[in-house]
Amino acid sequence: MSSNDEQPTAANRDAANWAQKVARLKVSQVPDGAVNLNVDGRQLTSPIQGFGKMWQKTYVVRLPGGRITPTELISTWRRQFGEFWPKGNHFYAPLTGIEPGDVALLNLRMPGGTKLSTGVMVLYADEESFTLMTPQGHMFAGWITFSAARQDDETVVQTQVLMRASDPIFELALTMGGHRQEDRFWSQTLGNVAAHFGHPDAAVDTKVVCVDKRRQWSRWRNVWQSSAIRSTIYMVTPRRTR
Repeated sequence: MSSNDEQPTAANRDAANWAQKVARLKVSQVPDGAVNLNVDGRQLTSPIQGFGKMWQKTYVVRLPGGRITPTELISTWRRQFGEFWPKGNHFYAPLTGIEPGDVALLNLRMPGGTKLSTGVMVLYADEESFTLMTPQGHMFAGWITFSAARQDDETVVQTQVLMRASDPIFELALTMGGHRQEDRFWSQTLGNVAAHFGHPDAAVDTKVVCVDKRRQWSRWRNVWQSSAIRSTIYMVTPRRTR
């Protein structure tokens, strides 16, 4: 077989790892305990559509390579993703798990005991990485990529977030402590992953870089889609039972 024959096959394999283009998200199933709020019918948002400063956050933990390979780690992480989250936060994956195009519901613990209902879509997934993308109204507009790679004798596990706060309210919340809370969230998550593979004391390194200090004031209207506002209204509004 010639190299020209091989290239389309490789391209097709890579294409299968990407979600198909969607105009609006559709939640096919709502697991028990989940709330389908601020997800169904929403569009996806990249950092370009966000309001606040743009940040790149990288969280890394290193494990002995002989303990677990990158592909084994990612396979387990995709299968048990929500189990590694800090307590009080829930990731409701579809029955298929984490596959390209899947939409997952999130119920997140917020200050004051409130719950924020939102979601994510699986933008990309292969044997050594997967990426989630946020919908309108999420705390931030952006991507979260989870990966594992072999470096020397270690398996390097990484979570990287590229984000802008979605609207002025979320930007203020991040400035007033939300960034620290998010850093703790992903640091604890990676710590839980490390503990699962026998290294509960593994150190998690955090690197935060402000990629763009500008706020995109033309995007202030994103506040009308705010999952925080809509989740609060949902919680305080009496719901009739039949």
